Amino acid sequence: MSRVREFPLPDLGEGLTEGEILKWMVQVGDIVELNQPVVEVETAKAAVEIPAKWAGKITAIFHDEGTVVDVGSPIFAVDTDPGAGDLPEPSAASLAAVDIAPAEGAVEPGLIGGPAPGGRTAVLVGYGPRTGAAKRRPRKGAGVPAAANGTPVPAPAPAPTPQPVRPAAAPVAEPVRPAAAAPAPRTGGTAPAGGLVLAKPPVRKLAKDLGVDLRTLTGSGPLGSITRDDVHLAAAGAATAAEPAPVAGAATEPAFGPDREQRIPVKGVRKLTAQNMAASAFTAPHVTEFLTVDVTRSMKALDRLRGRREWRDVRVSPLLLVAKAVLLAVRRHPMVNSTWAGDEIVVKEYVNLGIAAATERGLIVPNIKDAGRLTLRELADAMTGLVQTAKAGRTAPADMAGGTLTITNVGVFGVDTGTPILPPGESAILAFGAVREMPWVHKGKVRVRQVTTLGLSFDHRIIDGELGSKFLRDVGDFLADPEAALLGWT
Repeated sequence: MSRVREFPLPDLGEGLTEGEILKWMVQVGDIVELNQPVVEVETAKAAVEIPAKWAGKITAIFHDEGTVVDVGSPIFAVDTDPGAGDLPEPSAASLAAVDIAPAEGAVEPGLIGGPAPGGRTAVLVGYGPRTGAAKRRPRKGAGVPAAANGTPVPAPAPAPTPQPVRPAAAPVAEPVRPAAAAPAPRTGGTAPAGGLVLAKPPVRKLAKDLGVDLRTLTGSGPLGSITRDDVHLAAAGAATAAEPAPVAGAATEPAFGPDREQRIPVKGVRKLTAQNMAASAFTAPHVTEFLTVDVTRSMKALDRLRGRREWRDVRVSPLLLVAKAVLLAVRRHPMVNSTWAGDEIVVKEYVNLGIAAATERGLIVPNIKDAGRLTLRELADAMTGLVQTAKAGRTAPADMAGGTLTITNVGVFGVDTGTPILPPGESAILAFGAVREMPWVHKGKVRVRQVTTLGLSFDHRIIDGELGSKFLRDVGDFLADPEAALLGWT
């Protein structure tokens, strides 16, 4: 069995087909242990750290950060027995990370090992074939954007940074070229000896898009290969030189237009959320009902709960009581916790309670499995862990699968309530609005009370107006007097 094992991007849940490389946690040459996190990948569900399947030495990293890779495509390689000596020389077919194309009119010289299939010459050791389709997506702040007329917009020259992760193994054959005095690219320079231009295919495409002649650059990469930074620097320098001097009193930028627009790629969590919400909105007939509730007693009950010694290290919020109210109301109206399955309705005897969470990557809805079986303290701990994991971007795809009923807490944004859209496969979602001090008739007199508004959206194929109203009324009754409801309902 080969010492070098290639690790393919796995299916991280529910038939996902691709993932974006967010961050490499290792470099070529690093020794890794079994199950040590190697790379962070973002899928349409969440960001996930992928551990090493084998212990050993990282010999190759096949994709840069920001690259979208198909499931099943190799992403890195591990030498599982680094102490056994040097690796055998790889075949030409496994070496094709750097393209070496002759300049126009130049004759490609013969190199040791000869050209690899497809006209490429194997030069660098440590890069395996990219068998899967990989698409480079722009990252925030990366690249040189183009103006409306196609002229590249100048970007400030970046500070010197370490070169991207590249294999450190020795080359099969290295073309002879003069030693460069500095790694920074310079226009007007000469190509490497033999008229060869060393650049990877994405770099060639970038140069073509930006109108940069690779033959005029001196590369700063391995063996003098031209990198993306080299192309960006050359393009920025050319754009600066081509800019006309500003006319006194003239406007320095247009009042509107493409130059003052920001384009954000729709991908990952945001893309999946958009697809799910559109599908749900035009599949399930939504109905929304509202109920305004005096929750003064709930707020006092929370204060007493926080004062108890065994609850002092627990995060206690109004959302905890809303979740408990929903779980108890489901016991009275189990049809609310169901799914439309075409020719039948599937009523769930368990409640996987979803809590909508706004994260930097978009809205996600992880759920607490079988939440109806939890005590109030266990429910509080589960909600705290769920929210903290979501905010950190560490929610696993399995934690977002199988939800049966959802709560969205729009009150944290100072909003009174809303008309939420059902998560696919669920029949009800409750919006919990902000708790405000408001004038309220209490015991025949107008007093200042703490009030909130609930909004319940439900699938009218399953839940009719009577059932939806009774469920919402029970949730409101619990919040109006939770201690009395706990005594009477349990």
